[in-house]
Amino acid sequence: MKVVFTNGCFDVLHRGHIEYLKESKKLGDYLIVGINSDASVKKLKGEDRPLYNQWDRKFFLEELRCVDEVIIFDEDTPVELIKKIKPDILTKGGDNKIENVPGHNLVKTIILPFIDGYGTSKLLRKLEDKDL
Repeated sequence: MKVVFTNGCFDVLHRGHIEYLKESKKLGDYLIVGINSDASVKKLKGEDRPLYNQWDRKFFLEELRCVDEVIIFDEDTPVELIKKIKPDILTKGGDNKIENVPGHNLVKTIILPFIDGYGTSKLLRKLEDKDL
C-alpha cells in the first residue's frame, strides 16, 4: 500500500484545498492529512485564527472521500509525525518551494499545482471587504 501524507491548517476549507487533496490521493492508496492544532494555528496565523476549532476541521476533512485519515499535531511542523508515519510520498501545494517543505529530506516530496484564485487568506480578505 502506498501512503501519501500532506499537512496544513485547513482553517477554512475551500475548493483549492479539495482539488489539492484529490490530486494527493491519486498518487497513492491511502491519504493521511496532518492538521495543525488550534494552538499551532494561532502561533502560525495569529490570534484570530483558527476560525474553526481542530475538531471541526478534522471532521470536515474526514468527510471527504479522498481523505482516509486525519491526525492533529501540536508542533510547528509535521516533521515528527512524518518520521512516525513513514509515508511513501509527501505532497504540498504549488505555493511552496520544495526546499522549504518540512520533511522534504525524509521522503519523496511532490509539489502539486496551485489552483489560482483560491486561498484562505484571500477568501478572508474578500469576506472582510463585504463587511458581513
